[in-house]
Amino acid sequence: MEGTVIRRVIPSDNSCLFNAVGYVMDHDKNKAPELRQVTAATVASDPTQYSEAFLGKPNEEYCTWILDPEKWGGAIELAILADYYGREIAAYDIQTLRCDLYGQGKNYHERVMLIYDGLHYDALAMSPSDGAPEEFDQTIFMKDGTAGMVERLALNLVREQQRKRSYTDTANFTLRCGVCQIGVIGQKEAVEHAQATGHVNFQEYK
Repeated sequence: MEGTVIRRVIPSDNSCLFNAVGYVMDHDKNKAPELRQVTAATVASDPTQYSEAFLGKPNEEYCTWILDPEKWGGAIELAILADYYGREIAAYDIQTLRCDLYGQGKNYHERVMLIYDGLHYDALAMSPSDGAPEEFDQTIFMKDGTAGMVERLALNLVREQQRKRSYTDTANFTLRCGVCQIGVIGQKEAVEHAQATGHVNFQEYK
């Protein structure tokens, strides 16, 4: 199997997790509305598993929240989507080089890969060459076949991105509120400012 693992950039529109999953699963970068629905329906159908303690908010409130295109997804949503598609999702974190696996231990035979920079998810794909069009991308890998080799290539790419510091250190990065221009440090302060003011438009600045 010849080729190279590349990062397919997903638009930064707060739905990057869903659209990245849509791309690696279905070659479709516009699946966010559908996959948000899937997530909400899954959570609503099992209030015992998806309790307030698990979700961090009441089940019904979470379902309304995740359907909002402005809201970001994370680990809960990746676990649900891995089960929905019946494939493992490997999410590589550039800053820590960690790989979080969702859908593990379920005997799924295939795996897809995402890359995460602290704020944003992109898709990882195997391409015949760097400049090849997206229709030649392979995004689904057999766990007992190509996944091992692809994993090594993916890790090399993630290490390269880390070397270039292509990530956001969400504990220590500096942001400026786009509304009132106040500076905040880290995700925690940004969240607190957003809750206090309702402002959600932040830009990173160095």
